[in-house]
Amino acid sequence: MTNTINIVKHSGDIVPFDVEKLITSLKRSQANEELIQQIVQQVNASLYEGITTKQIYKMAFKMLKGKSPVSASRYKLKKALMELGPSGFPFEKLIGKLLSHEGYETKVGVIVEGNCVQHEIDVIAQKDNDHYMIECKYHSDQGRFCNVKIPLYIQSRFLDVEKQWKKQPGHNTKLHKGWVYTNTRFTTDAIQYGTCVGLGLASWDYPQGNGLKERIDKSGLHPLTALTTLTKAEKRKLLDKNIVLCKDIYENSYLLEEIGIDKIRQKKILDDSLQLCNKH
Repeated sequence: MTNTINIVKHSGDIVPFDVEKLITSLKRSQANEELIQQIVQQVNASLYEGITTKQIYKMAFKMLKGKSPVSASRYKLKKALMELGPSGFPFEKLIGKLLSHEGYETKVGVIVEGNCVQHEIDVIAQKDNDHYMIECKYHSDQGRFCNVKIPLYIQSRFLDVEKQWKKQPGHNTKLHKGWVYTNTRFTTDAIQYGTCVGLGLASWDYPQGNGLKERIDKSGLHPLTALTTLTKAEKRKLLDKNIVLCKDIYENSYLLEEIGIDKIRQKKILDDSLQLCNKH
């Protein structure tokens, strides 16, 4: 019987190493079975008491990047969301595009009248009778969670906006709802409060099975920061041009030349972008 190896999570919590979690994340990257087994064997051989999840991630990512760059891009989705900063605007744009893909009519960065005061809303989304006010809470640090203060604040703003919405013709039959989207996680209290008052919550892994990681994988709307074929400086230049997704790069390929990327690298970047978009 093998001894349990304890690892240290980003939060500082110490937990037993679970190889199944590693295998699940590698399968999500769509790496082939042979490569997954190679990575698992190397990680198992390198484990020691107190190794961090960050070190395990780096080890797996390095092997993926060397043998399957597109799988590496899928594997680094969580980190890629963290790299959308320093402002939260690219994350807001990503959420707007994700909801548009899911059939909503969206507007990003909107000033709306509340019953008492004006509000700047990150995303407004409408589909059929659903009318949503969405606030996006972006963090560049994986260890920062959204605590209960965030949904408390957003709910109070939503109630002020909802009162004004209900005064508009045809809105008495609509479902109005406030939402909070975050690229990290919610605390237990935040989830409890949001559930209690009917505030929608969406994070990296919440709701279970339908968090951002599943929705992005399903839609193919991967952030450009996931690409291993772009440098940090090139990613920043594209984000500054309001390009957020790999799909945006594929559909606006001339921008790669604009930021000084040579033809050979352009082809590789476009090929990787195409695969991440799930286009055929």
